[in-house]
Amino acid sequence: MNHIEGDNELPGYTPRAGSSVAPQDALTSGSERTISLEDSKGHKWLFLSVTSRAPSSESWPVFCSGDLILGNVTLEVLKSESSKAIVVTAVIQVTASTTLIGQEEQKFLVIEKDLWTPAMALPDGSRVPRLEKGHYSWPFEIALPNETEVLDRKEKKRFPLPPSFTERASLAYINYKITITIKRSALRVNQTLTTDFVYVPITKPELPSLMFQKACQENIPFVGPEGDPEGWYILPPVAVTGTLFGAKRGNIDFNVCRSPLSYARGSAMPLWLTFTGTNEQALDLLANDQAIRIFLMRSLATGSDATIDQLGKPTSNFVNIMARAVFWPTRDGSTIGKRVLQGEVSLKKALKQSVIFPRFSVRYHLEVHPFEAVGFVQEHPVSSPLLTQPVNVTSFNATGIVMRPFAPPKYAEEIENFNNNVGVLENGNQRFYHHGGYGAA
Repeated sequence: MNHIEGDNELPGYTPRAGSSVAPQDALTSGSERTISLEDSKGHKWLFLSVTSRAPSSESWPVFCSGDLILGNVTLEVLKSESSKAIVVTAVIQVTASTTLIGQEEQKFLVIEKDLWTPAMALPDGSRVPRLEKGHYSWPFEIALPNETEVLDRKEKKRFPLPPSFTERASLAYINYKITITIKRSALRVNQTLTTDFVYVPITKPELPSLMFQKACQENIPFVGPEGDPEGWYILPPVAVTGTLFGAKRGNIDFNVCRSPLSYARGSAMPLWLTFTGTNEQALDLLANDQAIRIFLMRSLATGSDATIDQLGKPTSNFVNIMARAVFWPTRDGSTIGKRVLQGEVSLKKALKQSVIFPRFSVRYHLEVHPFEAVGFVQEHPVSSPLLTQPVNVTSFNATGIVMRPFAPPKYAEEIENFNNNVGVLENGNQRFYHHGGYGAA
């Protein structure tokens, strides 16, 4: 049995004073990333340092909802000059492109803060008309808001800040940056130093039923929908009619039950299948892990209709399989005329969290596809899913609850093999942030 508790938790960081958004169990660790700018002789004269949740100083800074961006700007002046101003600008931007040649980026949040102008005092309280030769340092802090106002379909609306997002060959990106600008006289070029950073909104699933919570906390198997009706969501029943081995007709009804509607990446989505019918052979053929085809799908939408929920079918939509469910027989769950299977969908840690934002959305949905059973031919073959249900993927687990995988070793290996195959496709089609697995969600 795999234990994944804490796998998708970020290192701790000091959040905004009074914030109730940051994780309650945050550690005090983190890192400081420093970048610099050199002159033509290779002398480093401008430094930007940022403290964040990132696991190492080599990683991009990582921030969550409610965090303060804390940093320091250091300026080495080799000779006296009259800098017009020093400005720290946190430029948070989104680029959503619907064509191969791209579109102009659209900034949805810009926060600017002056560190020093000739009218301002230096950090030591002194005032000077210009910066003399020497060493200067300015600490700064920038509070990230939890939401921003954006134009959506010709109407201004407020949306939560979206997570960072980037993938190779994607037509949409969400980029966050911190920029320090050294403004000089009108006859001289301003100089800038910029670092990207990763933003992770803190989203969590709703708490499951008390019986589900007990199973998660005590690491014991889940109770099915008959014993825990409050813990399961029952999808509409589906009837399947077909022919067995070209001769015998079979009618099977099956129900799909899923646990809560939201799941953290790096966790597992419990499923429960019930098959009923009068043909025992048809039941055995269809109530089989190899015949059942249930997938977790991701749809990425760009353009003006991205915020419209059409079960993963907005304009300019790109749909990919992210995971396949596995199933195994439940203990004492099968009788004459009935088969019961327990299953799960493994949500990889690398999944991007769900996001709905103007011109860009990431949605997930569970799709039940037609069965593929040797010897069974469906009476009215269809290529479209038999069932489609939305799924919300969050960045963190519910407080104190981790949906652990319970698949037996044989099926756990099947999940791993499928994920590896999907990973090969992703590696050829995606680009990931190098920040220790955090954030670019």
